[in-house]
Amino acid sequence: MGIVLVHETPPADHPFDVRPHHCGLSVPDLEAAIKWYREMLGFALEMRLEMPHVPFIGAFLRRGDYRIELFEVAGAEPLPPARRNVDEDLRTHGTKHMALTVPDVRRALEFLRARGVEVAMEPMEAEGAVGCYIRDNSGILIELVQSFPS
Repeated sequence: MGIVLVHETPPADHPFDVRPHHCGLSVPDLEAAIKWYREMLGFALEMRLEMPHVPFIGAFLRRGDYRIELFEVAGAEPLPPARRNVDEDLRTHGTKHMALTVPDVRRALEFLRARGVEVAMEPMEAEGAVGCYIRDNSGILIELVQSFPS
């Protein structure tokens, strides 16, 4: 079947609006993750947090209107190997990846690759959009998308 574009209009009678706010990521090293997201994707530290009852330390990073919430929990299980593979991860229920829009996927990937960022899937084109996958310093999948057509 491939990709089929569908331009459905959201229900006009829905009682509230939604917009992206943040994505939460559990990482093994909070300080290393803050540095990676700052240097590789241009996010800035917005706030630090701690919840002793869990316990975890964390931070919110922000770029424009979008935030990433990072958690470091002592003794947390590492990311399983199957979750590091774009196709294999689809076989596990739950959140699959975080996607970020960039003006030019290939230029963004060139910048990231030159800085040693691991590429999980090379750019692919489909129905006017271009996308690729990278892994952050914790192995978490991130999709870079060059706008879908209107």
